[in-house]
Amino acid sequence: MTDRIFQQAMRYRKRLGSSDPYELLDDMGVILKRSSAYPRNGLRGYCAIINRSKYVVINCKQPAEEQRVVAGHESGHLILHRLELKTGAMSDFDVYNVTGRLERQANFFAADFLIDDDDVLDLMHSRDADFFHVAKELCIPAPFFAFKLYSMVNRGYSMRVPVDLNSSFLK
Repeated sequence: MTDRIFQQAMRYRKRLGSSDPYELLDDMGVILKRSSAYPRNGLRGYCAIINRSKYVVINCKQPAEEQRVVAGHESGHLILHRLELKTGAMSDFDVYNVTGRLERQANFFAADFLIDDDDVLDLMHSRDADFFHVAKELCIPAPFFAFKLYSMVNRGYSMRVPVDLNSSFLK
């Protein structure tokens, strides 16, 4: 499954020539709104398809790196879960909570779309690289970086992953 998701993410990156989730949302014709109606640690974002129009709302009280991840995550839902979205919006209070298959898939899509394999490999091979250092250098939250590493391992890369995706670290 992650291989198919990786291929879709790469197809969009190649078509756009970018890994910017906001460009992806724009390319898909999504109506993007930023809202300050939610607390910083409350609802992170949601997406919906209403009357064939696609909507994404992102909590603007979050740090910019979190907003970028949420934009990629919601893009993943819009690309991978169109049928499910026709029955109702997908709300995300914790994009790192991987208890559901759909959330896990959206995170794998976002991780592969936002983060280039070569960037990860270059940073991992630097002399002072560790999980948290690499995440910081990539300007992504550490819990989200775990999804990229798992994707790479599932595609045959050999590397140690410091956390389990089902651990409390990601909740």
